[in-house]
Amino acid sequence: MGNTLAPFIFALVMVGIVLELVRRKIFREKYAALWLIIGASALILAGFPDLLAGVSKLVGVQVASNLLFALCIVLLLGVCLHLSWELSVVEDENRTLAEEVAILRTSVERLEAEFRGSSQFTALAGQQAPVQREESDSHRSD
Repeated sequence: MGNTLAPFIFALVMVGIVLELVRRKIFREKYAALWLIIGASALILAGFPDLLAGVSKLVGVQVASNLLFALCIVLLLGVCLHLSWELSVVEDENRTLAEEVAILRTSVERLEAEFRGSSQFTALAGQQAPVQREESDSHRSD
């Protein structure tokens, strides 16, 4: 019982942390499911240590820890593959968003140029009277 207490507590803490991260909306549910499955598997293996030995004999692995390491390697490869897929999706979305921002920026700059052109034309048409007033005001102060 003493040999299974530490792994059981570790697995329980891991499941608790994952649930708390999901509750605080830090961790998304689709990623939490994988970690909850891992935590539940660790709880089962910690609670029934002979289960791993029985499965390793059934599969044909001589040492139970080798089966555990092999399963962990397969799991980590799966996580890496999934994260690579997610990264590819995010890169595609990022590129699309950057293209849309560039198009919008060009449109805004074109509209600003048109607005400046029309406001400069309006300002030039009505600019002579205020300039003359300013000059006459400056002559009065001299």
